[in-house]
Amino acid sequence: MNIYGSTISLLERGLDFSSAKGKVISQNIANVDTPNYKAKHVSFKQMMHEAQSRPINAYRTNELHFDFSSKVSKAGIAKYADFNYRQDGNGVDMDKEQADLAANQIYYNALVDRLNGKFNSLQNVIKGGR
Repeated sequence: MNIYGSTISLLERGLDFSSAKGKVISQNIANVDTPNYKAKHVSFKQMMHEAQSRPINAYRTNELHFDFSSKVSKAGIAKYADFNYRQDGNGVDMDKEQADLAANQIYYNALVDRLNGKFNSLQNVIKGGR
């Protein structure tokens, strides 16, 4: 029996996405002066597709049950290959990266607040409403 429901696991996946996006944005900002560096981005659609294609560990009690094995791939990080923002071939737009970083931070904080609310509710139930 799962006492958490699926909400906590969905919030965890959202935090994973936000963390990956934050790392990519930080790499882009750190390489703003690197010649020929191509900016990277994290695709939510690609991460969801890859999460659905990950294998599920399941014990098959009958050969007629579904086989859950499938291929595992890396995170949904892609490069803007043909985009040059500056003369030196660098593809990082600092204004866009800073705006994305701020939006990602707001998204991350909202997920953390929601997760804290879930844990506070569980704690309240465990204490018996006291």
